Amino acid sequence: MSAPLFASRHFRAEREADWARLETLLDLVETKSPKRLSEDDLIELPRLYRATLSALSVARDTSLDASLVAYLESLSTRAYFVLYGCRAPWGRQIAGFFRQGLPQAVRALWPEILLATVLTILSAIAAYALVRAQPAWFGAMIPIELASGRDMNATTEFLRSSLYDAPDKAGLELFATFLFTHNAQVSFLCFALGFALGIPTLILLVQNGTMLGAMFAVYAPHGLAPGLFGWLMIHGSTELSAIVLAAAAGLRVGRAIAFPGERGRIAAVGAAGRTAATAMLGVVLMLLVAGLLEGFARQLVTRDSARYAIAGTMFALWLGYFTLAGRTRRG
Repeated sequence: MSAPLFASRHFRAEREADWARLETLLDLVETKSPKRLSEDDLIELPRLYRATLSALSVARDTSLDASLVAYLESLSTRAYFVLYGCRAPWGRQIAGFFRQGLPQAVRALWPEILLATVLTILSAIAAYALVRAQPAWFGAMIPIELASGRDMNATTEFLRSSLYDAPDKAGLELFATFLFTHNAQVSFLCFALGFALGIPTLILLVQNGTMLGAMFAVYAPHGLAPGLFGWLMIHGSTELSAIVLAAAAGLRVGRAIAFPGERGRIAAVGAAGRTAATAMLGVVLMLLVAGLLEGFARQLVTRDSARYAIAGTMFALWLGYFTLAGRTRRG
């Protein structure tokens, strides 16, 4: 019983000065700045790290006490991240995230993005056809109190005024506020509910698409579909893209749970979660931009041509950013 204890004490006594010195240097780097290290410190740090790794290997092989092994593992891990981890300034890390991390994560989700886009479009088309054929379905897709008279019985003048009148007179202001809040909620729910094999995410996408299709079924017979499209897309080109991206992130997590592959479920979900979480930061940014467009541009811009120009510009910017940014040059 005394031999291992003596060996552990002897082993510690020979090396603990190096460990204490390494701890001191690590504390200096972690709490203040690497710039506080002198040239001698910078030369000494890798040597102390290698010595600690060697001591950890010996401690494991000779079955020394568990507390010593745990201490050496913790010290080695700290030293590893100081020596090889990312120590770039916050500004550079943020720039790197927007320059490479975010667009690369979004491109990795392209199969799910395609599925979410197609499902949204098809559900909108189906709802449009259903409401045109059976107007009673409109109330099932959009609450009557929210429609505020914008239903299949509305007059052309009333619908036109809701699109082009001043903000204090426009009938669609309540609907616009609801739509933005609703879309933001849908975005986060699409991601959060992805763990349920992606099924709730698909349902939410269908529900969101049917609302759009139902509204177009009201305006199209009066020749106002292009006006409604411009009114919606001035912020919807960003907002709906955010929903699609959030849904893609949720579907990626759901797919990893359902079909983990050879890596195993935990590893697959971990990898999918990291990609999805990165994409969700982009969703938050897009919703912030959409909120600004909904709050200002949509109310100040009343010409269809200007609305289409803003919508097209925003969509082109997002598409170009996510498609082209962060690509590595070959050759």
